Amino acid sequence: QVQFVESGGALVHPGESLKLSCAGSGSISSIYVMGWYRQAPGNQRELVARINIPGVTNYADSVLGRFTILRDNAKNMLYLQMNSLKPEDTAVYYCNAVDLGYSWGPGTQVTVSP
Repeated sequence: QVQFVESGGALVHPGESLKLSCAGSGSISSIYVMGWYRQAPGNQRELVARINIPGVTNYADSVLGRFTILRDNAKNMLYLQMNSLKPEDTAVYYCNAVDLGYSWGPGTQVTVSP
């Protein structure tokens, strides 16, 4: 299975932007749906954005209009552009293949604080 390593997390102020990156250890071109998940302290991990091979995207209501998921199959990369960040976006963010049961990477911490 492909393993993933996330990067790009940081401490930012409300309203600012961040772009997260996810590098796959192998080809992601045959993984039909890739997704970005997040887990805030005390909460379950949730899927916030997903993208399939044709490029169709879906977003959780909480991030719709603010986050954009992108995939580059040639580079085995997945990205999450996050704009207008809010304190409630604070979480550890993970990428993974959706519904394939792959192992989780280390995640990247995003903290949004005044």
